[in-house]
Amino acid sequence: MNGKQLRAAMRSGQRVYGTLIVSESPRWPSTVAKIGLDYVFIDTEHIALDRGNLSWMCQTYAALGMAPIVRIPSPDPYAACMVLDGGAAGVMAPYVETVEQVQALRGAIKLRPIKGQRLAAVLEGRDKFSPVLAEYQKTHHEDNLLIINIESQPAIDNLDNLLSVEGLDAILIGPHDLSSNLGIPEQYDHPLFDEAVRHIFRKARAHGVAAGIHCIWTDVQRQVEWAKDGLNLILHSADILAMRDSLTEHIGALRCAMGDQPARVSAAADNI
Repeated sequence: MNGKQLRAAMRSGQRVYGTLIVSESPRWPSTVAKIGLDYVFIDTEHIALDRGNLSWMCQTYAALGMAPIVRIPSPDPYAACMVLDGGAAGVMAPYVETVEQVQALRGAIKLRPIKGQRLAAVLEGRDKFSPVLAEYQKTHHEDNLLIINIESQPAIDNLDNLLSVEGLDAILIGPHDLSSNLGIPEQYDHPLFDEAVRHIFRKARAHGVAAGIHCIWTDVQRQVEWAKDGLNLILHSADILAMRDSLTEHIGALRCAMGDQPARVSAAADNI
């Protein structure tokens, strides 16, 4: 899918599927293309990526039919413009809590190249674009997606207002940050976490906004259950996690079959 197709699918309630990509290997995109994904998620908040390599990744995955969604380090409209110029189909901003943050991102993703005082006036409702400019904006940015992370109680409390911002295409829950903010870090089976997730999904879908969570664990059934409450932006695991889990299972099975002791993993590995 390209950005326009991905938005149309999500807005209609269709489920779309993607994963987090960490590897910058030139061999990786053609391999990932065989999975059958609709989009790929590239994270520059937590992953160190060179700007040139990031652009190469975006351009390559887009050419292979997987819309590249890039998470920027902060809700920064200038960072949003930068990754769009590099080839991103959509921008995801972390830890968003205010309407002002969403509006600033909307200006960068949906209304550029207008900036400065003119953009501020439009975002605040004090000015309007001419019919010609409005039509240009509509067609020029039809491939650009705006996605925000919901990762805190203040964001949940302000959810209706955030979801009402024009041009917002999807929300994505960051499970680690949200569980920590709720006071139950990494307790993903906790009823408080489950209730918060379902509440966010239901609210988003009621506003016609796609809803997702980065499922960093391998519990497929949990996602199936959440889909009943509106989950339709499926972001499952990551290339690095899939490699770790698969090789751990295979190497463990080999050691067992050959009568060798389980591997000793250094405690330092937990800090890497």
